[in-house]
Amino acid sequence: MIGPRDHGGGVDAAVARWGGTRADWLDLSTGINPVPYPLPDLSPDTWTDLPDAAAVTRLEHLARAFWRVPQDAAVLAVPGASAAIAQLPRLRPAGRVEIPGPTYNEHGAAFRLAGWDLTENATDALVAVHPNNPDGLTWEADRLDAPFVILDESFCDTMPEASLIRLAARPGTVVLKSFGKFWGLAGLRLGFAIGDPDLIGDLREALGPWPVAGPALSIGAEALADPQWADDTRARLAQDAARLDALLTANEAEVIGGTTLFRLYRVSDAAAAQEHLAAHRILGRTFPYADDWLRLGLPGPDGWTQLEGAF
Repeated sequence: MIGPRDHGGGVDAAVARWGGTRADWLDLSTGINPVPYPLPDLSPDTWTDLPDAAAVTRLEHLARAFWRVPQDAAVLAVPGASAAIAQLPRLRPAGRVEIPGPTYNEHGAAFRLAGWDLTENATDALVAVHPNNPDGLTWEADRLDAPFVILDESFCDTMPEASLIRLAARPGTVVLKSFGKFWGLAGLRLGFAIGDPDLIGDLREALGPWPVAGPALSIGAEALADPQWADDTRARLAQDAARLDALLTANEAEVIGGTTLFRLYRVSDAAAAQEHLAAHRILGRTFPYADDWLRLGLPGPDGWTQLEGAF
């Protein structure tokens, strides 16, 4: 059994520890866009009927176009990238996997549960988070040379020019895309696995029928058909990330990484910084392996006054 996993989020736990109500808190512990895609009107049958094949096909077709997926790669909509992460290690015989870190810990937990050994310089599988969470580092294509590669591009929609989606047609390769982060609708639980048709076919079988809810199929399709919103959002995120950096560096923090959805800072004492923010009902993210790292997501338009007031 894998123990508790270190995550962002958890406003309920913050309330229990530091007080206040959920409405008082500004959650900057995640990398979720605070200005989500506007929800379209949904027909009643989206909620009442089982999702039909046409809705799935439409969404996956739009995903292929949006991410410019190679023709020979397969596309599968999944109920959040985490669902794919949990299943992918079970699609190959357990062996040795390399997951360079520090990084998002769900991949390691999933491989351990499937019986894999996590080692350096593994020869059987490689997980590359691109850009990496929490430091934002990116990968080069020539480093992805294992027979089974999972390329996690959950945060790459902030920097589409860096995407390695062209590798998705290679045998043994799966590229993961998250919908909830960039489009700001994490509660929708929607993601995509794109890659080797044999692996994607096995994953489709493992997830069973109707893995993605009808509302997620409809909302995801609307969003992926709206590239102008994506372009405008990237520009806004870049401006807000710069504003956050200016605020933190003026208060003796050093920018050491991140993306435009989250920023990673070096501070003298991350636990003390977390306590200070919590006193102002702001939840940041600290890390058990780095006592001077503080990660902050972006506040929404109504959150800047609260954040700036904390300093």
